[in-house]
Amino acid sequence: MKRPNVVFIITDNQSPWTLGCYGNGEILTPNVDRLAAGGMRFDNNFCVNPVCSPNRATCLTGLMPSQHGVHRWLGREKPDAQMGPEAYCTIEEFTNLPSILADEGYRCGQVGKWHLGDSLHPQLGFEYWHAMTQGHTPSFYNMKVAWQGEVIEEPKNFVEATADHAVDFLDGVGDEPFFLHVGFNGPYCVDGDLLSGHKNRHTPYYADKELACFPRAEPHEWQKTFREAFGNPVARSSYACAVSGVDDAVGVILDKLDAMGAADDTIVVFTADHGACAGHNGFWGMGEHARPFNVAQTTMRVPMIVRHPNGIPAGGAFEPMTSHADFFPSILGYLGLADHLPTDAPLPGRSYAPALTGEACDLGEEIVFADYETTRLVTTPQWKLIRRHGFGPDQLFNLADDSAETTNLLGSPQAADDERYLSARLDAFFARYCDEQYDTWAGGRSKGGDLITGRDDPW
Repeated sequence: MKRPNVVFIITDNQSPWTLGCYGNGEILTPNVDRLAAGGMRFDNNFCVNPVCSPNRATCLTGLMPSQHGVHRWLGREKPDAQMGPEAYCTIEEFTNLPSILADEGYRCGQVGKWHLGDSLHPQLGFEYWHAMTQGHTPSFYNMKVAWQGEVIEEPKNFVEATADHAVDFLDGVGDEPFFLHVGFNGPYCVDGDLLSGHKNRHTPYYADKELACFPRAEPHEWQKTFREAFGNPVARSSYACAVSGVDDAVGVILDKLDAMGAADDTIVVFTADHGACAGHNGFWGMGEHARPFNVAQTTMRVPMIVRHPNGIPAGGAFEPMTSHADFFPSILGYLGLADHLPTDAPLPGRSYAPALTGEACDLGEEIVFADYETTRLVTTPQWKLIRRHGFGPDQLFNLADDSAETTNLLGSPQAADDERYLSARLDAFFARYCDEQYDTWAGGRSKGGDLITGRDDPW
């Protein structure tokens, strides 16, 4: 029997707070909302790193940054992993989702942002290859993109161009099962258009909107860049505009699946590489836009929606904590391909595949871990412990009482037992899920080049 198709949509810098299906009543996201209404919404899903490339690698391999070696976004490394004669795919040595599906007879296509290395050349079983040549978005217009072995300039809004290429790929799949990897470079919130005004069809709509969903906060003392976005109505409307632009593009893909008669037989996954603060906790942007790094909950929480009309009951919500490390074993389990899970490296993720079909699914302790260069953290529904190796400050927050993460309880007598427990869990996790060569706490390397902390940008 033919396995279901898979469309994996991953956006750039987007938290659940931006979406109607997660409670936002101001920003227009009807297409993502209909995706959630027809499938399952994960209400407590977390990324494993507060910047883009590492999470993209984790979603496709199931490994932590300390295992796959992509500790930061690719862009400053020398030689450049993304383009040029020494470019390479940073996850090619690992068992990965696209290669598995290609071997199983899927037609595989990549469109939009890739940001995992060797952007010029098709890899990992992808036969359709359209990829941004870089990770950062200086503007949504006139982006450089690798297409048919050459670098061209795309004059159209790149989110819209990515949707166009998704449709082009789908037009060519015929009756074969397909895997489409869609990397939108929006909504972003740290692009060059942010302060001048994002341009798409929603620009007039948001021009005079209050957008109370954006906190009116003063910049945190750690905020390093984009301080001018705080209190700036243009920045608020620009980001809202970009969110709705991505939603439009999701709608283009969903409508194409409907027109093909393929919607019922297609698993559509919608997530983001990491979250984004837009005034939340006094931060704007993602992890690297603060020193010490911003690992606030708004940065670490990400949407996760999975729809498959022929298999997943509509309108469900999964409340337990999950993370991007769980996606790889879960999608393979749902597809009946769990026997393809790697045995050469321990997988930190847990499969929530049973939950997708409405079965009981006990993932055990509600706890997630994250790993960014020399910063590691562990989060439970109540507590969050952050360790900044070699630099500090370490932090402990009682999230149940202090969701804004303002009071550091590290070393306090009333939290001593919880601190000891979380510290032991953190140490045990990374003792198991860390490759020595990528152990940044012991001087290990990063495929993203020199670490920001300690080597080329100490604070």
